[in-house]
Amino acid sequence: MTTETILPGDLLVNDYPVQTQPATIASGQTLIRGAVMGRVTADDKYKLAAAAAGDGSENPQSVLAVDVDASGGDVEASVYVSGGFDAAKLNFGVGIDAAATEKAFRAASSPLFVKTLV
Repeated sequence: MTTETILPGDLLVNDYPVQTQPATIASGQTLIRGAVMGRVTADDKYKLAAAAAGDGSENPQSVLAVDVDASGGDVEASVYVSGGFDAAKLNFGVGIDAAATEKAFRAASSPLFVKTLV
């Protein structure tokens, strides 16, 4: 288990336990930390979640923990599988927003939470 430090103004916003795990990021993507990721059912690779994907990645499942350049091929990177996140700092694919992400996390009984800060 990886321990993360929560900094004011950071992506992580509460003291909920933070955990990461390695994931294969599918080629053809350049993503930044905070990207909401979906898992492709056929190959277990992760892509930026997009509502119309139809391959499993339309369901938000994790949040990218580091910037990734997979433009030249698949890349192993860490994704958050537990934690609370500032909705304004997340990066969403087409048709996905903070509300849809939180709804998907709740439907999956995920220990990931999206918070809208005021």
